[in-house]
Amino acid sequence: MERKFFNVILLGFGFMFVFTAFQTMGNIEKTILDSITQDDPSFTGDGYTSLAIIYATLAICNWLAPSVITITGPRGAMLIGASTYLFFIITFLFPRTWLLYVASVLIGAGAAAIWTGQGNYLTLNSDADTISRNSGIFWAMLQCSLFFGNLFVFIKFQGKTHIDLETRNVVFGALTAVCALGIVFLLLLRPIRRPPVLDDVKVKFQETDVVSHEDDGPMEAFKGALKLFCTRDMMFLSCTFIYTGVELSFFSGVYSPSIGFTLSMGENAKQLVGLSGVFIGMGEVLGGALFGILGSKTTRWGRDPIVIMGYIIHVTSFFLIFINLPNVAPFGDTMETSYINPSPYLAMFCSFLLGFGDACFNTQIYSILGGNYSDNSTSAFALFKFTQSLAAAACFFYSSRALLSVQLGVLAVLASLGTAAFCRVEWAARSRARAAALEAIDDKATPVTHLAENALHYD
Repeated sequence: MERKFFNVILLGFGFMFVFTAFQTMGNIEKTILDSITQDDPSFTGDGYTSLAIIYATLAICNWLAPSVITITGPRGAMLIGASTYLFFIITFLFPRTWLLYVASVLIGAGAAAIWTGQGNYLTLNSDADTISRNSGIFWAMLQCSLFFGNLFVFIKFQGKTHIDLETRNVVFGALTAVCALGIVFLLLLRPIRRPPVLDDVKVKFQETDVVSHEDDGPMEAFKGALKLFCTRDMMFLSCTFIYTGVELSFFSGVYSPSIGFTLSMGENAKQLVGLSGVFIGMGEVLGGALFGILGSKTTRWGRDPIVIMGYIIHVTSFFLIFINLPNVAPFGDTMETSYINPSPYLAMFCSFLLGFGDACFNTQIYSILGGNYSDNSTSAFALFKFTQSLAAAACFFYSSRALLSVQLGVLAVLASLGTAAFCRVEWAARSRARAAALEAIDDKATPVTHLAENALHYD
C-alpha cells in the first residue's frame, strides 16, 4: 500500500476509536448526567453546559493551534489532544461537578490541537487528485465511531428508564479502553517524506511533519492565521463553518436526548438515544464512503452539487423533526406530542438524514480547504474549527432554553446562508481555474506566434 494512503488509514482508525469514546459520550451525556443527579443531589453538572464549555474553549484555543503545531508537528499535537479525550472519559467514573467542568476545559484545548493537527496531516498525505478521496475515506472511518459506541449503549440501556451506577460504570470503562486503543493507532502514524532536495551533489530525503510554507515560528503562524481569516473567501466559508457547528451540536447533543425525553415514544424511549446515534452514524459512514469512492470525480463535477444535496436533505429532516417531536423535548422528560403522534421509526429516519447531510457538508469542506489552501492548511483548518466550535458552543448555551421549533428555525436559516456562501467560493475558484488554464494556453501559443512573425520579417 502506498505510504501516504496507509497514513490516512492509520489516521482514520485512530480517530475512529478516540471518537467512539467521545461522540458516544456526547450523545448520552445529558441523559447520563441527569441520572447521576437523581442518585446524587450534590452533583449539579449539566450536559449542555459541559458541551458548551468544550466548544467555547475549542474555539478560543484554535487561534493558538497553528503556533503549537509549529513546535510539536501534527502528530505530536494529535497525541496531546487525544490524551485530553482519555482524561475526560475517565472523569465520569468519579462524578464531581467541578471535575466535569475542568475536564471540559481541558478537552476543549485538546480538541483544538487534535483537529488542527488532523487537517494538516491529512493535507500532507494528499494532493489535488487524492484530497477528495482521502477526505471521504477519513470521514467514513471517523463516523464509524457513531456505530460501535451507540450500538453498545443501545444494548446496555435496553429496558431502562433510569441509568443506574453499575450500567454507567460499565459504559464509561468500555469507552475509556476504546479511547486508549485510538491513541495507540495515533502513535503508529509515520512522518511525511519530502521530495528529494539537492544538497551539494548528494540527494537527501528529509523527514518532516510540517509543510514548507508553514515552517515559520509560532508568532508568524498566528499572524498568518489572522491574515487568512480576513480574506474574502474565508469570510464566506465561515458562514458554512457556522452552520456545520450549529447542526453538529444539534445532532450530537440535542436531538438524540430529545428523543429519549419524549416519553410518548414508548417505554423504550431512553434506549432510542443510543439507536439514534447508530442511525446518525449510518448516514455519516454512507456519505463519507460514497464521496470517498467517487474520489476525483467529485472534484471534476464540483463540490457544490454535493453541498446542495446536503442542504436539501437537512431541511427535509428539520421539517420531519418539527412535526414528530414535541416543542419542549430538549428540556427533559415530557408526555407532550407534536403535530403527529411521535414515531420512533420517523425519528430514526431523521437521524439517518442528519448524518448523511452532515457528511455532504464536511467532506466537501475538507476537500476545499485541503485543495485551495494546501500551502497553508494548518491555519485554514484551525480557522474552520474555530468558527465551527464557536457556533457549536453558542448552540449548546441556548439549547437548554430555546424551544425545539426555534432551534430548527435557526438551523434552516443558517443552512441556507451556509450553502449559498460555499457555492459562491466554489464557483469563484472554478472561474479562477478556468482563467489560469486559458492563460497557460495563451502562454504556450505565444512563442509560436513570435517565431512566425520573425520568419516573415526575415523573408
